[in-house]
Amino acid sequence: MSLVTRGYECAPWELRWRGLAVDQLQRTESTFALSNGHIGLRGTLEEGEPRGLPGTYLNGFYEEHELPYAEAGYGYPEAGQTIVNVTDGKIIRLLVEDEPFDMRYGTAAAHERVLDFRTGTLSRTTEWSSPTGRCVRVRTQRLVSFTQRAVVAIRYEVEPLDGKMQLVLQSDLLANEPIESDSKDPRVAAALQSPLQSEFFLAEGYRAVLVHQTRRSGLRVAAAMDHQIESPDGLRTDILAEEDLARLSIAVDVPQGKVLRLTKFVGYGWSAQRSVPALRAQVDAALAGALQTGWDGLLAEQRAFLDDFWETADIEIDGDPELQQATRFALFHILQAGARGESRAIPGKGLTGPGYDGHAFWDTESFVLPVLTYSVPEAARDALRWRHSTLPKARERARQLGLRGAAFPWRSINGAECSAYWPAGTAAFHVSADISDAVARYYWATGDAEFERQCGTELLLETARLWMSLGHFDRHGRFRIDGVTGPDEYSAVADNNVYTNLMAQRNLREAAASCERVPEVAALYGVDEAELAAWRQAAERMFVPYNEELGVHPQSEGFTEHLDWDFAGTPLENYPLLLNYPYFDLYRKQVVKQADLVLALHFRGDAFTPEQKQRNFAYYEARTVRDSSLSAGTQSVIAAEVGHLDLAYDYLGEAALTDLHDVHNNVRNGLHMASLAGAWMGVVAGFGGMRDHDGKLSFAPRLPPALDRIQFRMCFRGSRFAVEIHRDDATYRLLSGKEVEIRHHGEPMSVTGTPTTKPIPPIDPGPAPHQPVGREPAHRDPAQVRRNIAASR
Repeated sequence: MSLVTRGYECAPWELRWRGLAVDQLQRTESTFALSNGHIGLRGTLEEGEPRGLPGTYLNGFYEEHELPYAEAGYGYPEAGQTIVNVTDGKIIRLLVEDEPFDMRYGTAAAHERVLDFRTGTLSRTTEWSSPTGRCVRVRTQRLVSFTQRAVVAIRYEVEPLDGKMQLVLQSDLLANEPIESDSKDPRVAAALQSPLQSEFFLAEGYRAVLVHQTRRSGLRVAAAMDHQIESPDGLRTDILAEEDLARLSIAVDVPQGKVLRLTKFVGYGWSAQRSVPALRAQVDAALAGALQTGWDGLLAEQRAFLDDFWETADIEIDGDPELQQATRFALFHILQAGARGESRAIPGKGLTGPGYDGHAFWDTESFVLPVLTYSVPEAARDALRWRHSTLPKARERARQLGLRGAAFPWRSINGAECSAYWPAGTAAFHVSADISDAVARYYWATGDAEFERQCGTELLLETARLWMSLGHFDRHGRFRIDGVTGPDEYSAVADNNVYTNLMAQRNLREAAASCERVPEVAALYGVDEAELAAWRQAAERMFVPYNEELGVHPQSEGFTEHLDWDFAGTPLENYPLLLNYPYFDLYRKQVVKQADLVLALHFRGDAFTPEQKQRNFAYYEARTVRDSSLSAGTQSVIAAEVGHLDLAYDYLGEAALTDLHDVHNNVRNGLHMASLAGAWMGVVAGFGGMRDHDGKLSFAPRLPPALDRIQFRMCFRGSRFAVEIHRDDATYRLLSGKEVEIRHHGEPMSVTGTPTTKPIPPIDPGPAPHQPVGREPAHRDPAQVRRNIAASR
């Protein structure tokens, strides 16, 4: 039996919505999106209307636009990049006895949509009566193939329910769909009008192809469709193509008890260099492969791919069915964002919507890649290869800023900085350390020596060079990094941000170690013993500010001397603060948008004592407003580590349900990949206590009182294992591969095929911390959730 929760039904392996809420379409189009990391389809109805925000995306495909400045400055980026809604191949319109099938008209006796996390498909079933009283049942199912990354497939079935009737299907390829945006929110994409120029179109038989090119970026895209039709006799078809539209029309009389079945295959390809004939050949080949595999074959491949993923990455949560669903929803969308991204970025919204213009941020390396590293490591490797491919642009950006090494962009699609000058972004050099951290984590988790030789060492040494030119030794011999912005965007251009300095410290150490492992690569880039010694010295003498009087680390030097924000005098409707107060005021107050120092407690927890972690966490809890979806997952992790298990549970719920509950009221623009990854972090790093400092795995599991059991799976160095957490103990079990050496609450042990159970020691969390007025996380009550489920039966 299912529970209706905010429109969605609660079930462990699917997301289901019954009925049609037109005012919620933009929201559900994001949550029902399908992607494989290369192609992304928003969950719009096959009929094209009603719709909220249409979207079909190809990873890395963008258009350029100017970045206007009232007053220009040296080093300001001049060109922005915005993801393009490419040719839409989802559209299949239906006419029932000349009456358009439209959910806004007639009567729907039943309508539901289901996103299945195990089959990787979006299904729809509708029973509809037209305004003239004719009744049909429509079933659709679509997938974006994980195994054939250029392929989309759709099955569309129509069944008459009240006698013989004429049915007409129109299967389209549609370019330059009109999209309107009147928002001034900087998180919303720039509106592009007709960004695609036609270069080629052709239609013959059941197949059609359209080729377009963007006006400014010069990227070329091809979309092609082919069809298989199963119908009663008397079928009539017609196909046409023009610049922005190709259409196959199908007409047939269908008796009651029979079905008209259309299977549509769509192939996509794009390039900055290949010609029109070459791209046409590419999409023709994609369609040939899809037709050879067939609909049933594609479904079987999709299921096998996901079976393997869940075998490696599944999380089981007993005691909170809504959190169970949300966690699997999060894992499924993280997989969709990165599985076949191959040589492309993982955008902050994945390919679920146009939010943030489709840009990739540091979110990828700091939040999404840890999930992929321990579940689909090849996807993490490919995302890091994309970063490596952009090194020339990062070197050029560093030179432009008067620095050595590589300065990676705050936001980008093609690797060049495309964020207009903004202190909280332009000075956020920590992104380079975040990338180096992801490189080191991937290497230690996989032992991939080939990646290190080809990409890893170069990324590490070039980011190390950035820190050496950005920082300096002061008269006390301390290595300072001044004038930077940490993860908290409500502070900017500050000295010695603790997170940045500690991440740079790890960057320098990992670069030196990698250069020693592969000296031939180090020599190729001119790294000598003197440079290695300088890196180690800077790391050893890295300045980490500490306020002795308060017993906490200031987020950046002097932060604890700033005036506290007037939280009591801030109306709740004035959040997020960035849309209601000048940044100048935010920058000089003790108010934190998102975890910064607390993020350092997680990623560089080896640099703090347990007592420091408790005091720091309490201090920053009282000043963090979570105007960013990045924060709740990290706060959950540290709350669990210091023993505030109920608070950690509440934060985990917020991170996992950010999109399903539309916590930030902007899901219409796409899902929050970092927050979805925060759900994994809250479980694995929070209640699982997983840390990977220096490439060594350790666990300190604890179960919150509200839950009965947690089990999660991981892979490490080619081995798969499971961790099962109960109230008083935890069990470790090897699923495949060699034994894994770990620590359990500091005690060394081996994970083998024989389950090993260890006790969980008690912890004294001390006084409960408090949050700014009105910014507490919503309290989770799983008992109430269970009562609601029982009541719905």
